[in-house]
Amino acid sequence: MHNARTMTCHPAHLLCMALLALAAATNAPAQNIYKCTQNGQEVYTDHPCPAGQGELLHQANDTEIIDRYLRLGQDEQARRFAESRQLESLYQQRLEQRQQALDQQAQDEADRAYAAELQAEQERLQAEEQARVDEAAERARLEAENAALRQQNADYQDQLNQPVYAPPPYWAPPRPDHHDDHGGNHRPPPRDPSYQPCQQLAGGRTVC
Repeated sequence: MHNARTMTCHPAHLLCMALLALAAATNAPAQNIYKCTQNGQEVYTDHPCPAGQGELLHQANDTEIIDRYLRLGQDEQARRFAESRQLESLYQQRLEQRQQALDQQAQDEADRAYAAELQAEQERLQAEEQARVDEAAERARLEAENAALRQQNADYQDQLNQPVYAPPPYWAPPRPDHHDDHGGNHRPPPRDPSYQPCQQLAGGRTVC
């Protein structure tokens, strides 16, 4: 029904026995495990020791054998094994449980895939919303800057449109009478009107 396998181990290496059991569990139907002595060394094998010597460490039961066939996808071998031992009801029970386990596994995988899809969609929507918020904030900042610049230009235009003030001329105050060398007084001739010096600045302002 299967090929025999043998593993040589040191007597203290209990892990070796576990590895042999794991190999039997994953690669072939459930099997008996024997500890034999060959050439002075202990070996673990899935077939009886020569001359009936050795120790049976594990004896596979019918449920283990049927389950192992089913896990390997060998449903027909499991059915024939059960029929040969008149274990049809056990076979049906293990088959149903195996199918339930497969259905549950498929459902779990579908649930995980759906949850991952929802998470990805939520992250996409959040990213789009953040992009809209950032765009609106940038647009508001630019509009505020443009409004400030427009107000500055309007204020400057108002200053330039202010009328220029030209100060009127005024007479210089009269000077004291001039005395000549002979003690006589005489009044100086009147002066021409003088203008206050002023400087026109931007915005219609004038400084004199």
